[in-house]
Amino acid sequence: MTALPDTIEEGRHEPMGALARDGGVNFAVFSQHAQRIDLCVFDGDGVRELRRYPLHGPHDGLWHGFLRGVGPGLVYGLRAHGPYQPEHGHRFNPHKLLLDPCAREIVGRFRWAPEHHGYEVGHPEGTRSLDKRDNAAQALKARVPPPPLPAVNHHPRVAPADLVLYEVHVRGFSMQLPGVPAELRGTYAGLAHPAAIAHFKRLGVTSLSLLPVQYHLDEAGLAARGAVNYWGYNTLGFFCPDPRFAQRPDDPSAVNDEFRAMVATLHDHGLEVLLDVVYNHTAEGSEAGPTISFRGLDHASWYRLVSGDHSRCENLTGCGNTVHTAHPRVSQFVLDSLRYWVQEMGVDGFRFDLAPVLGRTRHGFDPHAAFFTALKQDPVLNRAHLIAEPWDIGPDGYQVGRFPGRWLEWNDKFRDTARRYWIGRSNGMGVSRGEFARRFTASSDLFHHGQRRPSASVNFIVAHDGFTLMDLVSYSRKHNQANGEDNRDGRNDEPATGFGTEGPTAEPGLVALRQRVRRAMLTTLMLAQGTPMLCAGDEIGNTQGGNNNAYCQDNPTTWLDWAGADTDLAAFVGELAALRRAEPALRHDRWFQARSTGPDERSLSWFAPSGHEMQVNDWHDAQQQALACRINGEPPERVGHHALLLAFNPEALALPFTLPAPGPWTLLLDSSGDLSAAHRAAHPQGAGEVLRVPPQSVVVLRQLNP
Repeated sequence: MTALPDTIEEGRHEPMGALARDGGVNFAVFSQHAQRIDLCVFDGDGVRELRRYPLHGPHDGLWHGFLRGVGPGLVYGLRAHGPYQPEHGHRFNPHKLLLDPCAREIVGRFRWAPEHHGYEVGHPEGTRSLDKRDNAAQALKARVPPPPLPAVNHHPRVAPADLVLYEVHVRGFSMQLPGVPAELRGTYAGLAHPAAIAHFKRLGVTSLSLLPVQYHLDEAGLAARGAVNYWGYNTLGFFCPDPRFAQRPDDPSAVNDEFRAMVATLHDHGLEVLLDVVYNHTAEGSEAGPTISFRGLDHASWYRLVSGDHSRCENLTGCGNTVHTAHPRVSQFVLDSLRYWVQEMGVDGFRFDLAPVLGRTRHGFDPHAAFFTALKQDPVLNRAHLIAEPWDIGPDGYQVGRFPGRWLEWNDKFRDTARRYWIGRSNGMGVSRGEFARRFTASSDLFHHGQRRPSASVNFIVAHDGFTLMDLVSYSRKHNQANGEDNRDGRNDEPATGFGTEGPTAEPGLVALRQRVRRAMLTTLMLAQGTPMLCAGDEIGNTQGGNNNAYCQDNPTTWLDWAGADTDLAAFVGELAALRRAEPALRHDRWFQARSTGPDERSLSWFAPSGHEMQVNDWHDAQQQALACRINGEPPERVGHHALLLAFNPEALALPFTLPAPGPWTLLLDSSGDLSAAHRAAHPQGAGEVLRVPPQSVVVLRQLNP
């Protein structure tokens, strides 16, 4: 290591974090309330502190300095001086070495220890006490990265109407995937291995939505019992790929390189990469949590505090704290982080965990909040996909349909309605035909306002947090004992059924029933108006043994079981994706009209099995569940724009459906497989003829040109 200078020069106030430039390194850190911030330089192993330099400032809440004669590879931490007044929201403690929130590289391995807390754990005064032990030996530290890499520009740029999302865990997908070398399993490189890419292409998905891959910590309670946060929703390093998915986890530069290579390879095969990001809370937890970064730099600015009691964090996330994105500097931090992942790491978009937090002001959620406005006009981020999990646990936290502009949103009403439609008869949880029709056509009651399009509705039946598709037709209740919380965790009222038997079965009739229902659900998902999202493993019949909250299971419970894969089901999903691509009516990203009035519009009609158009009394007939919809074609001069007929039969018996005018109709798909290939090749059926739709199935027909 070169000799360190005696003093630190005044630096630039941007960019935030550490930047190697002009023969040295520039540092910029935000703290509105600190009285002094020290830059602490360590040896290359992060063990021995070599020098401390007081940063210059504050200038508009920013502290900065330029350290001449050093460069990439410099290991450093921060110490913030200021009042320790928890009652006023201030928790400064210069005895705690702090991680730079904007660190691009993080070195060390975090171990939970009492000295990470700013207060004396167990002291009678609780968090009002000051812990004077130094935590530097155990603290994570930042490392100055090489100069910024060239922007990744070869993005596939899939249009919203063409998106088929695939929610996937980097580690769980390839841990047991045949063809992937042992050393690549569970890694970024494993996700981009030819065996993985071949599966994605066979399925026909366009965009991988990765569960959190930013640097996270396992919660103290999990670590104490030897468990891990497998999902990773506990972020600390918002600019760093998680090293647990890398081949060389102890080399931050190698981790970054492997992540970029993964993205580039997936892009080369036309696959987008979206990240599940957690800007709603940090790994520091509640006011009783540790002081390892944000809290020590400026607790009162980084976190939302309880009105009238600033000694407590406002907990709108269920994770102890809530990031204060309404603060301009915090908002800047989030935007800088997002821009980094797009420009330098090459990702194509984001799914925002507990997204209402991003738009919360003093008056609650505001779709016109400053953060959304800044995001909308950002020249880099305005081309990225933006997907909201549109709820948090705070007051008025359920905000489905209220996100602005081009945002897409997870639609849990589609999830529960689709499930109840197909399994409701077996457990008394059914829904009306009207509710099913509304969700199948992109939930216009939620999203048809302003200039929003049907693709705003992200339709899903299964996500990471809940039963797998196999489990929701195999279990009527959760089985989460392995999580160590006495089965208290996870959703209690999740729509699911074992059809009279709890868990796996070898009884042929029940196996066939569960298969039919899964195929019907997948067909509903893939052909509904809106944006479909598959959960990885559902296409191969993956099970978690009835665990509907496997957040701490880094083991075969959550690793996809490729040895037991249902390859026929995976092929069927590929067939559904191909049908969606081939038929413009299934990707129509405008709201259906009662009558088409323009060249880009389509009309849609609903029919009872008897063949008559649904009337008011039909919609209110609770005894009838089957129905059909006709998506009408466009003018004949528009080649390929045929009318389609989709018939839905959730009943246990085959039902006769009278085909509506105009005809003739030819069979494209039967989710049950009962209608044979010979039937598909048979003479087309005309209007008024009867088609027997198999039980628990969806049948799709296309109108032939007259």
